[in-house]
Amino acid sequence: MSDIQEKIQETIETEVEQARTVCDTSGSTSAECAAAWDAVEELQAEAAHQRSKKPKNSLEQYCDDNPEAAECRVYED
Repeated sequence: MSDIQEKIQETIETEVEQARTVCDTSGSTSAECAAAWDAVEELQAEAAHQRSKKPKNSLEQYCDDNPEAAECRVYED
């Protein structure tokens, strides 16, 4: 797992604990509880997004650095 994924996972775990605490304190139907769980959901969505990213292959990396190279030309119909 990459550093960013590990940090996101640690943050999710922390936010889940905080959400549980907030909901226990202010009630499960409170706005604070809903906001806390919204934060958890956003972090989980970002974690899923990070996992779905494919790493670039060597040609894609080369073309990012050298878009004018012959190997990187894109022809349109």
